[in-house]
Amino acid sequence: MELHNKFLWALPVFMLSFLISYNGVEASHNVYLHYQSLSAIKVEQVHRTGYHFQPKKHWINDPNGPMYYNGVYHLFYQYNPKGAVWGNIVWAHSVSTDLINWTPLEPAIFPSKPFDKYGCWSGSATVLPGNKPVILYTGIVDKNNTQVQNYAVPANLSDPYLRKWVKPDNNPLIVSEAGVNKTAFRDPTTAWLGRDGEWRILIGGRRKDTGIAFLYKSRDFMKWKKAANPIHQSAGTGNWECPDFYPVAKSGTNGLDTSVLGQNVKHVLKVSLDATRFEYYTLGKYYPAEDRYVPDNTSPDNWKGLRYDYGNFYASKSFFDPSKNRRILWGWANESDTAKDDIKKGWAGIQLIPRTITLDPNGKQLLQWPVKELDTLRGAHVRLSNQLLKKGDRVEVTGITPAQADVEVTFSFRSLDLAEPFDPKWRKLDAQDVCSKRGSFVRGGLGPFGLATLATEDLQEYTPVIFRIFKDAGKHVVLMCSDATRSSLKKELYRPSFAGFVDVDLTDKKLSLRSLIDHSVVESFGAGGKTCISSRVYPTKAVFDKAHLYAFNNGTEAITVQTLDAWSMKSAKVN
Repeated sequence: MELHNKFLWALPVFMLSFLISYNGVEASHNVYLHYQSLSAIKVEQVHRTGYHFQPKKHWINDPNGPMYYNGVYHLFYQYNPKGAVWGNIVWAHSVSTDLINWTPLEPAIFPSKPFDKYGCWSGSATVLPGNKPVILYTGIVDKNNTQVQNYAVPANLSDPYLRKWVKPDNNPLIVSEAGVNKTAFRDPTTAWLGRDGEWRILIGGRRKDTGIAFLYKSRDFMKWKKAANPIHQSAGTGNWECPDFYPVAKSGTNGLDTSVLGQNVKHVLKVSLDATRFEYYTLGKYYPAEDRYVPDNTSPDNWKGLRYDYGNFYASKSFFDPSKNRRILWGWANESDTAKDDIKKGWAGIQLIPRTITLDPNGKQLLQWPVKELDTLRGAHVRLSNQLLKKGDRVEVTGITPAQADVEVTFSFRSLDLAEPFDPKWRKLDAQDVCSKRGSFVRGGLGPFGLATLATEDLQEYTPVIFRIFKDAGKHVVLMCSDATRSSLKKELYRPSFAGFVDVDLTDKKLSLRSLIDHSVVESFGAGGKTCISSRVYPTKAVFDKAHLYAFNNGTEAITVQTLDAWSMKSAKVN
């Protein structure tokens, strides 16, 4: 679950007072009582994506319990079947054989029992021995937002799509104990099986301002007991929701089943932060005998920690795909316009392209990359090679559909000498703050250079994805920005300059970038997936065939587009 607090100033007075006094709910969305069940009469196509996952209409948020089962990928997700704002939430269910084209089914879980009467919130799926899938999810039992953990099982395992799910009457399986905040106790993880024969799950929560991942154990998956201590906690981070905990191989690119342990793996703990609306993760060591996770000291264990994505990306969930020995990550991107806009257009929210996750060879971070199946949507193709870009130059990429495209580019430069100094004051800032000071519009020495996506010909509107290189105390600092500041002429939009630093070796004087452009989303992967940034944008002029795509350089040092490959992208089947 996550909170939308954009544009509160634009809400009617009745809405503001409700938000402030909503029964002390700790992690909710903006609640628009008058609009929750206002069904879309018309669905506007402008800004709807062509190859990202989104239903025909209405609101979606967290991806829940994705899994692979008997040759079929299942995606469950939070969905309002009655309107384009948060409310009336059910576990919607779609299936696929390729992660790209999807068939919607009837909702798998919806409020119907005393243990989830007031809500069916996020959770995860686990496939138990005997090839038996089970869903764990958070139920809301009363108007005070009391949260419990429930389970559901397929009604018919012979149904290849597992259309119907049953919630047995012995729910709830887990209720909060004394000392646990019952309104901040949610989102059970995929379970893993220990060598002692006990299943384990994590549940997110908090104690005062300390974020906590509670650990629960069971031998039969029915009777659960809270461990004496959380598997991990971090002071000052606030409530943790949508936790994810899984192993990654120290070498190679294969993914691992959630229960894999041993000396050749690291573990990842990811949490979504109520207080900030973004996520962070750490890499570390899991000690099964003590049920304790200790992060490596290679990144902060707080709000300044590593992120899957430094842009619009939240409530993520990963799963192991045994058919291709890979771990796949789903993440949700909400809208950056107003609720009024969402109601008018009849829809809100998308799931970003599923990504494979591997450990960077440096052992200090993860690498992410769009699943290979996405390439099947590539159509018309153009290539640029050895295109020199001097200061102020831009070259248009033509012959494709710029509003719905996939672009891979490698930039090179002759020297690092013109990299501008990194102001010592910036060391206390995060990358987004630096980008706001030194973005695509401020000319530098080495950069900014990159792609201008969803652009008008006169650049009244465009969303640049850029690199900028600094020098700081004998080393180089690479900044990557996805800057929505000039993405639209429309007012009342959230237009941040999202950014992240890129930990990359510049010995070969090259930087690579891949951007997935899809009408209202620009999803970018820097340096082979070391740094990822997703932006939601709403151009008014750079839409459909009026959109343009450019490679550009605003730095003094000349840049060469060594190779640029761009494809028109066909639309995926998602309904």
